Amino acid sequence: MIIKNNTTNLLVTLSFLLILPLVQKQWFNLYSLNINDTSFYSILYYLSGAICPSLVYVNSLKKYTYYNFTKVKIHNIKIIKGKRLLFLVAINLIFLSYLITDYIYINIDLVFNLFLEGVNVPKPDIPQLSFLIFLISILLIFKKSRFLLKKIILVNFILISIYLWHLQINNISVDDQFYIYRYFGSNNLNLINLFILVAIEISFYTWSFISYKTNLSDWIVPIPQKEDVIPFLNIIIFYFFIIIYYSILT
Repeated sequence: MIIKNNTTNLLVTLSFLLILPLVQKQWFNLYSLNINDTSFYSILYYLSGAICPSLVYVNSLKKYTYYNFTKVKIHNIKIIKGKRLLFLVAINLIFLSYLITDYIYINIDLVFNLFLEGVNVPKPDIPQLSFLIFLISILLIFKKSRFLLKKIILVNFILISIYLWHLQINNISVDDQFYIYRYFGSNNLNLINLFILVAIEISFYTWSFISYKTNLSDWIVPIPQKEDVIPFLNIIIFYFFIIIYYSILT
């Protein structure tokens, strides 16, 4: 029954994401006929830019935040401990904290460049960046603050998506004045925004597994079992559909 419901939800999501960009393009065509006037279709087109990001927020908060893993008897499975565990914890925690810091800075930089012209936000230097990474690392260790950070990340995704939608509608070009320009390996800024979020999602899932319940206090983490890989696959599948959506929309 669970598998059937998941399959149904997956098909509904896929159908919606395939249809939505086509509908948006029709709204854009109608909006273009009266581009200088505010019309029903222009409002629809502007608001439609928040539909997909909101879907990502709801789905991620519901399925990719509050993870539960099966606790099995340690002596029956392979484990990670000692120096290997220390290396794994340090790498994952620093990488995730850096991604979050960088992602929030992208949002702040977009706000200042779009709405507060002439005010430049200096990029954090190495000591400031190190402090921010350390601070976020501390917040990630505790369950409540980790969940709060995840909500902030998802709100950050929605805001950046809306700013990029504003850039696209108003034909505002992105140059080296924007911090996101450093990721300009793709012409689709929405995909850049999405890829950063996916990297955070995967790293967040890994950290949730490592820090689950008493894993860190016992300093023993079990090797992931087959069922532990399912949430990871779900993340990949879901965001693959979102990538399809933004590819069609472009």
